[in-house]
Amino acid sequence: MKETPAGSSPDSEKLLFQAILDNAPIGIWFLGLDGRLQFVNKTFCAAVGIPEKTFLAAKHYTEVLPLNDPAGSTRSDAACLAQEGPHQSLEWLTFADGKAHMLEITRVKVLDQEGSPRGLIGLAVDVTARNQAEERLRLTAKVFENTLDAVTIADSEGSIIEVNEAFCRITGYEREDVIGRNPRFLQSDRQDAGFYKSMWRAITASGHWRGEIWNRKKDGDLVAEVLTISAVTDADGRVSNYVGVASDITQLKQHAKQLEHIAHFDALTDVPNRVLFADRLQQALARSKREGSIMAVCYLDLDGFKLVNDTMGHEAGDRVLIEVTRRIKDTIREDDTVARLGGDEFAVLLQGLHASEECMASLNRLLEAISHPIEIKGKLFEVSASIGVALYPGDEHDADTLLRHADQAMYVAKQSGKNRYHLYDAANDRRARSHHEFLKRLAVALVRSEFELYYQPKVDMRTLRMVGAEALIRWNHPEKGVLLPGEFLHAIEGTTLEVELGDWVIATALKQLDTWRKAGLPLELSINISARHLQANDFSWKLKRKLLRYPEFAMGSLQIEVLETAALEDIPRVSDTIERCRKIGVGFALDDFGTGYSSLSYLGRLPVDTLKIDQSFIRDMLYDKGDRAIVQGVIALAKAFERKTVAEGIESEDLFRALLEMDCEYGQGYGIARPMPAAELPAWLEKWNSAPFS
Repeated sequence: MKETPAGSSPDSEKLLFQAILDNAPIGIWFLGLDGRLQFVNKTFCAAVGIPEKTFLAAKHYTEVLPLNDPAGSTRSDAACLAQEGPHQSLEWLTFADGKAHMLEITRVKVLDQEGSPRGLIGLAVDVTARNQAEERLRLTAKVFENTLDAVTIADSEGSIIEVNEAFCRITGYEREDVIGRNPRFLQSDRQDAGFYKSMWRAITASGHWRGEIWNRKKDGDLVAEVLTISAVTDADGRVSNYVGVASDITQLKQHAKQLEHIAHFDALTDVPNRVLFADRLQQALARSKREGSIMAVCYLDLDGFKLVNDTMGHEAGDRVLIEVTRRIKDTIREDDTVARLGGDEFAVLLQGLHASEECMASLNRLLEAISHPIEIKGKLFEVSASIGVALYPGDEHDADTLLRHADQAMYVAKQSGKNRYHLYDAANDRRARSHHEFLKRLAVALVRSEFELYYQPKVDMRTLRMVGAEALIRWNHPEKGVLLPGEFLHAIEGTTLEVELGDWVIATALKQLDTWRKAGLPLELSINISARHLQANDFSWKLKRKLLRYPEFAMGSLQIEVLETAALEDIPRVSDTIERCRKIGVGFALDDFGTGYSSLSYLGRLPVDTLKIDQSFIRDMLYDKGDRAIVQGVIALAKAFERKTVAEGIESEDLFRALLEMDCEYGQGYGIARPMPAAELPAWLEKWNSAPFS
């Protein structure tokens, strides 16, 4: 007979054993051969919310236990009794919390002294959390392998420990080629050492970096990527890994480059077209103002070209245009520009001149080079050029006026006998005095509150819901009536009145926003700001002071539109101003997008929220395949750079539908609504909501 330790008894040992079983962190039971439970611990009873006496009173545990698969449980019991060793299974059971839990159940057969089965012991462990963790790991692995972006995982020293299939597809390297290597072997010569130092400074400071990068594939080709690098830290805050996720944007870059070329270069001669020339003219004008140098705008029209077309056909005419273009390019300097404006008309921009005599010498060389005979199909043809010239600063006007003056001077040269040049006479005191008087009148108009903002609605193209409006200035002239911006704004360019009127626009727009907010009409309002005003050193400071007057101002409800060409004049300064304004809740849109020479290549450097597609591309897109392709490309580019798109100049419902199919987000134009005073907006909105395009 077994001895009982001093101070204990069989009953106390039994109670101790019972306490151990009841407090074990797993479910424990003993099942007889008849299916009745002869013992079940408290842990299991508490988990399922069934009292012990209910279990013990039941003829079979499946009568009271909420098993998801009772038949499966009884089969597992039978299998355990039929085999030699323990039996394991995974079974779902609804707990007292009402949720299904996965249990890992181990069944052990119990034998009597003769070796006959007496029943079985059940041990149940809740593995729900473990199962969920394993599922998440499996899902993560599946996502890792199936994502279209290249994923690289490196250790804290920068050595690659894993890459996914997309990495191999994009770079051409197999997994075995890169494991253990530092990703710097992918570097191309497109970025210098300073670029990578800046990148790692950002990762060290903030834990991540995102930007565009050019890498080199295994076959030597370059691949453009949008790359995000994130530092992964352990529980102690130390970097344990680096994760890089890269999207291949090579085709997008190529497409953008093609779009840029189509939009800005003449298809026949491959020199800048009118749009690009206008942009370069603006830049040259700004340069001349900064440097105090002379700039010449030359307008060329070929003499005798019609004879070539009429006698030899258009193919011969094209050859003449190509040859004349080559001669002009060979004659002018590298910094100068030649553009084909259309037909047999060209424009030449001579900049950085220090004396008018330099211009005359260049013009004489141009006349001589163009007048040399051109051989076509064995015949010699002679063409010449009539050239009109406008000089800056002698001709104190904006870029458009300079080109128009050069055009007028060209007609004088042609009427004077052709094969010559003529300088536009800018000495016009009467016009200068008239301009000065006009500026004075504009200043008086501002004091007398003769200016007013009209509002052109902007709608969500999918929901047709009005989401905002663009504020457009009007001059309520006492004698001439309502004047549009084009009739007076050009006169104030470069003057202090330009900033003063811009400040008035901002103040008026904020007041109107507050009025709409109080009326339960929360809208986004866009305003136009000139380049000179935006580039003022105190612009963001003054804007912040104005916003302080409206404590209920909604972040993002005011958007400033900047002309693309103006933004590109001084990208660092404009970007810095935009960033400061964004911090105080003011958004930015790039207006007339697509008309600027550097628009696509510099888009990533301008922190704007929205791209407004220039109406010159929208207007004829239903009939002009080139315009349609440009619009589609701009929309795709905007999405790639995570910018919103607004189509301006929507004149018809057909244009609206076509843009909607292209996935353009917002639209405005006369086909939706003309600009109107603020008082008329509620009535228009009610009509629009009930019957759009009616």
